Amino acid sequence: MFHVVLYRPEIPPNTGNIMRLCASTASTLHLIHPLGFSLEDQLLRRAGLDYREWADVEEHDTFEDYLDAASPGRLIAFTRNATRAHTAVAFSPGDALLFGPESDGLPEAVLSQFAANDRARIPMVPRSRSLNLSNAVAIALYEALRQHGFPGLTAEGK
Repeated sequence: MFHVVLYRPEIPPNTGNIMRLCASTASTLHLIHPLGFSLEDQLLRRAGLDYREWADVEEHDTFEDYLDAASPGRLIAFTRNATRAHTAVAFSPGDALLFGPESDGLPEAVLSQFAANDRARIPMVPRSRSLNLSNAVAIALYEALRQHGFPGLTAEGK
């Protein structure tokens, strides 16, 4: 229903956690190279547990390659520089949630392609630079799923 796009992720356990999150929510994970690790990295595998085989993961050499291959319905850039909270976004099926690398977020060259309406931030105290990437993805993705009644997901644990 939704796509998670990681632009040049750097930390294997974060990507492993996000891979597990995507597998558990039937979301597609897109990884834009270069990655700061190998997909065979033991830390990534440990964080993703046995969910790698269930995860729908697509790799793209560049951001432009992603845009050409995936043709997302709408792409929403998550950045600390946005003025609109993630809860103010009306998510639609097929939307893609874009996150930048852990060290410095999305570069201006990528952000400049997005209008203010297509940017969102997760509220936090002003002194905080950012949340952990896997936490930020979980917050944003579950808000999008919540808005649609958690389609295909169950609360019973079965």
